[in-house]
Amino acid sequence: MKARILILNRGDELWEPLQAYAESCSWSGGRYLAEDMRQNLSGWERAVALLYGNEIAGFCAVLKKDCIDDVSYTPYIGYVFVGEAFRGKGFSGTLVEGAESYLKKTGFREAYIVSHHDNLYEKYGYVHVDTKAAYWGDMQRIYRHVF
Repeated sequence: MKARILILNRGDELWEPLQAYAESCSWSGGRYLAEDMRQNLSGWERAVALLYGNEIAGFCAVLKKDCIDDVSYTPYIGYVFVGEAFRGKGFSGTLVEGAESYLKKTGFREAYIVSHHDNLYEKYGYVHVDTKAAYWGDMQRIYRHVF
């Protein structure tokens, strides 16, 4: 079975199921995506669903802004999450590539990811370009990929 990526906008059939999945997933960041889906995503910003068969297996989002204030970087790929039952299959990369494909079609030529992880996004072509404090105070790495 092959995983599929769906780029979602408010009103799409899977919008509310993805929002509910994000709200109740094991990662606390999912609640923030659910909140953004309820109130904040606009313009070209989108939620991205990873489907395995007919089941939601993960998500991410393409965003104007992430968790670090006062930087000029944009667009971001944020909230990358793969459900525990689907890990180890390369689906994080599938999500990132799907988000990048949408951003390319939208006219962007680069993307940024904020993370505290080392050696995760580098394998998808991302390069560490900055380190800044997130709004909650922890230092986060900012990665950039030109496509």
